[in-house]
Amino acid sequence: MTHVRTSPYYPQSNGKIERYHRTLKSDCIRTKCPLSLEEAKRVVKQFVSDYNYRRLHSAIGYITPSDMLAGKQKAIHEERDRKQVQWA
Repeated sequence: MTHVRTSPYYPQSNGKIERYHRTLKSDCIRTKCPLSLEEAKRVVKQFVSDYNYRRLHSAIGYITPSDMLAGKQKAIHEERDRKQVQWA
């Protein structure tokens, strides 16, 4: 892993983390409106947990990041295909 510095105030050079920050703000901070630092920490902690373990991400085939990291994507997609054939 290599640490790379990007230009300040230029989000295009660091798009992935900027997109994550945008999602964090729009889906977590602005919707919950925490009134204290402790509440903000709790809200963000819950959001990160949901983001990684419950939320399905379209960019990785509608599976959770934890399932992707665990290498379960193939089994999940095969199970979905099996269910789809059953209902067809």
